[in-house]
Amino acid sequence: MAEKKKKKRLSVMYILGGGIFKEDFIVRHTRIIVLVVILFFFYISNRYTCLLKIREIDRLQMQLKELKYESLSISSKLTENTRPSQVEELVKRQGLDIKKSTTPPYRIKKK
Repeated sequence: MAEKKKKKRLSVMYILGGGIFKEDFIVRHTRIIVLVVILFFFYISNRYTCLLKIREIDRLQMQLKELKYESLSISSKLTENTRPSQVEELVKRQGLDIKKSTTPPYRIKKK
């Protein structure tokens, strides 16, 4: 008869109806069960926050890599455009009447 009573207690309607909360084990350990549930929610929240931060870090690293490539590209273009031969060609294309100096630069000394 004890087996029949156990099967009857563990039915779906018994659990859904809330009868399980009247069990001796549940009543005695209510505090620890509540603590475990609260810790479980903190764990889920912390994991979700960490995943969001990891995604943000990955996105920022990709953005940094793209900006580094862009900076390198701009730097190489600037280096190419500041070569004396490129400057002379640009002056000719613009039609400016500027000639390269034939005398070397000299320093003026202060007394």
